[in-house]
Formats: sequence, C-alpha cells, structure tokens
Amino acid sequence: MKIGIVGGGISGLATAFYIRQAHPDVEIVLFEKAKTLGGKMSTKEVEGFFFEAGSNGFLSNKPDTLELVKLSNCEDILIKSNDNARKRFIYKDFLCPLPESPKAFLKSPLLSFTGKLRVAGEFFIPAKKDNSDETLQSFGYRRVGKEMTDVFLDAMVAGIFASKPDKISVNSAFPAVVKLEHEYGGLFRGMLAKKKKEAGPGGVLMSFEKGVSHFIERLASVANIEIYTNTCVERVDRCEQGYSIVTNDKETLCDKVILASPAFTSAQLIQNIDKQLAEILNDIEYSPISIVGFGYNSLGYDLDGFGLLTTSSANKEILGVLWDSSIFDGRAPKGKKSVRVMIGGQRNPTLALKSENELVAIAQKGIKETMGIDVTPDVVFVERYEKGIPNYRVGHGERMSKVFEILTQHKGLYLNSNAYFGVGLNDCVSNSKKCAQKVIEDL
Repeated sequence: MKIGIVGGGISGLATAFYIRQAHPDVEIVLFEKAKTLGGKMSTKEVEGFFFEAGSNGFLSNKPDTLELVKLSNCEDILIKSNDNARKRFIYKDFLCPLPESPKAFLKSPLLSFTGKLRVAGEFFIPAKKDNSDETLQSFGYRRVGKEMTDVFLDAMVAGIFASKPDKISVNSAFPAVVKLEHEYGGLFRGMLAKKKKEAGPGGVLMSFEKGVSHFIERLASVANIEIYTNTCVERVDRCEQGYSIVTNDKETLCDKVILASPAFTSAQLIQNIDKQLAEILNDIEYSPISIVGFGYNSLGYDLDGFGLLTTSSANKEILGVLWDSSIFDGRAPKGKKSVRVMIGGQRNPTLALKSENELVAIAQKGIKETMGIDVTPDVVFVERYEKGIPNYRVGHGERMSKVFEILTQHKGLYLNSNAYFGVGLNDCVSNSKKCAQKVIEDL
C-alpha cells in the first residue's frame, strides 16, 4: 500500500504522521514544491530575530494540537505566551485597550453610550429562525448592532482572516458563534451557559522555541516518511493502481493520494480527473497579504501587550501590528524588540502586492500613525502572499458540501487544507486527524 501526499505544510505532515502512527508499514511519500517544509507555517531568522511568515502559534483550549505535540515528542520545545500578551489594542481614531471585562467595556471609549446600550440589548433579540448563511456584518448588525460590528468584529476578522465583515460568511468562518445563537437563543445567553458548564480557564496562546518552523522540522523527522522538497507536482492522473503523481522528472504510482495543497493548486492538479470539482476548488477566494517584520536594537516604546488591530473606519494602510518580542520570549535577542505589520487583505488587496521597499515604507508609516514610533528598524523581514489566507465567502459551506459529495466518486482521493474547514493551526491539525482517520478506514 502506497500513499502519496501533495503539500508539505502542517496539513500534509500531520496527516502523514497520524497515518504512520496507525500503520507503521504503509509506504508514505510526500511532495513539496518549496525548498523547505511548513508552507506558510514558517519562521525566518534574521540576525538573531525570529520572524513568523504566518501564524505564530495556537490556543491551548482545543486538544488536538497539544496531543500532536505530545505524540511527536515535541513538548520540550513548547512555550507559553507571556502574561502581558493578553493585553490587546484596537486603533479606531486613537489607540485603545481592548476591554477585558464588562466593567472595562462600559468605560471604554471605543463605543458610544448608545452603542453599548445596543450591545446589552442583544439579550432581547430573537434568534434567527433558519440556518441560512449570512455575512459576519449581517450577523453582527442583527445581534449586537452596527457600532459593535464596525469596531470590534471588523478588527477581529482583519486579524484572523485578513477580511472584512461584509466579505466573509459567519457560518463558515465562525461556526461556534452561530451555534450559540441556535442552541441558546443568543450570544450572551450561550456564553453564560457555556461558562457554567466549562468552569475552567480559557485557552493560552502557545508556540515553539525558535518559532513554528522548529516544530515542523521535528514533526517531519519523526513522521518516518519519504519526503521530496523542491519538487513541483504537475498533475495527478488515474491509473490501474489508483493514482499517478506526475512531477517534472518522474511518475509515482500510489494507491491513495491526499491533496494537502492550496485549493487553487489542487484544482490544477485534478483537471484530468474531475473538471467540475476543479472548477469549484478554483473558485475558493484567497486574500492577498504581506507581513513586514522589524527588529530594533534599541526602542524606547514599551511593547506591553499582544499588539493592535485597526478598524476599517481608521483608514490606515495597515491591518495591525503584532508585538512579537512581547508575546513570546526569544523572538528577539535579549534587550532588543521586534514587531510584525500586516498589510493588504480584503480591505486593501492591492497594497499586499507592492514591492518590498514600498511595503517597508507602508509599515513604517503605519507604526508611526498608530503607535507614534518613528524609529528606523535595524532588521527588516518581508513576506508577500498573492494568495494568502482563504476567505470563506457566503455560500462556502454549501460549496464544501458539494466538493466532498463529488469527492466520494473518486475512491482513494482526499482533500485536506485550510481552504475548507478552518484556517487556524488548531483547525488544520484537527482536520488532518479526521482526514487520516478516513484514509485509515479505507485501507
């Protein structure tokens, strides 16, 4: 039995690891077009500063990633975020702490008195009677009002998906929030009920020493699979054995194939197998985004917190700033500080595709306008993604149902990436575990 995996990001590696755990004798071969594994889960070291090209960690309130860390013997490199990382800020017309309690919310200048009153009125808003999909904006306006949506939800969705409330499906992007309304009749009712049931503390942001790439390297080393990096897969065809993975210099015959690549890449690979499926996959939207990292040998600004997110109404060219050296120890050399700036997304998609020099200038301007910092960085890091984060538009859930319905017609072919059911590290690991279980059941 031979299993081929296309894509060496966390989805491909975690799926391979779980299959190997259950079946030590199965032959598994993985192809990755880049020189290194990890995909967007990648860390770059620049003069002792560690910059993440994408996600910087995961929350500990979901079990699967912690389980994977334990199973892969990576607990020794697991680190917890600093306590001050709980402090988060929103930039509207000014920089303001994100309220951490009902009392702080009532005192916060981010919303007017009328806006706060409307949020409190959520208790009296009747639950939606059907399960039809809607945008986060529609959901927010209906449940907590326009002000709350245009400030808090707008900033939140920019930070997670690099999107906008009117551009993303609440059902697909935030299913847990929708579930609260369906099960309890409202968000506050649901949160109060869940708090009584789950009396324990919430999740803590976790990461790895020297960045997420350290975990990727360790996971790959213990997965015990055959790995080909710097190898571009041109297409996947059907063959007598099952499937053929065709690269630029060879053909690999497999009984089963897992496409753990971005949806648009998977679409290209299976054109010869199912054009309808390829068309739906190719239609999944991705938000362009760029990350600019700055390292400072000396910076007087007290980076006391996680960072800041801007609102659309602020009309800034940046989505937010992560205060990396404040979040995790070791991200900057001792006595030095580092930040990462997010640019582009659904707000300003063309900005993400600017030249590196232009992006650095935009990031410096954004930091000056939001934080008052006008210091030339000593170290610079830039990562650009024309297709960065999947953007789950309204109707995404229905399209995914169709995708996986069609997939049942192709025995031995599997899809697993952040394009389908969640973009975070916890989502990717959980979905990889499910994908591996499906493959194992089909062996």
